[in-house]
Amino acid sequence: MEAELEELSTTRRKEIAEALEQAKSLGDLRENSEYQEARAAQAALEERIAYLSGVLKRAVIVDSHHSTKVEVGSTVRIARATSKEEQIVQVVGSSEADIASSKVSNESPIGKSMMGKKKGDSFQFKAGKGVFEYHIIDIA
Repeated sequence: MEAELEELSTTRRKEIAEALEQAKSLGDLRENSEYQEARAAQAALEERIAYLSGVLKRAVIVDSHHSTKVEVGSTVRIARATSKEEQIVQVVGSSEADIASSKVSNESPIGKSMMGKKKGDSFQFKAGKGVFEYHIIDIA
């Protein structure tokens, strides 16, 4: 996020400023589509910069740790109660969640249900197709 914010605040902001100057040189701003597009791009850029700045100001860095209970930063090995197939998921904050990378948000149904549980505990959560039950095999 910091790298994206730096890129947007410097390089991208300068590019949009140059596009605005170029569009201004084309004449009447009321009928200048290039100018309108550059202004829209500038507004979107500033909105993204404000969002990233806010997230980074409120961010809390969670160190890797070994805990006996599930919390943000935990890597958890789980198995569905109805099968022996295991999954490993990492509990992360909502802005880092990425199901393709097995990173589940602490605010998601499965994440909320796991929080505070210990090795050997079971937990349930509701999702689109019903209620699911899992067992915690290990926490790292």
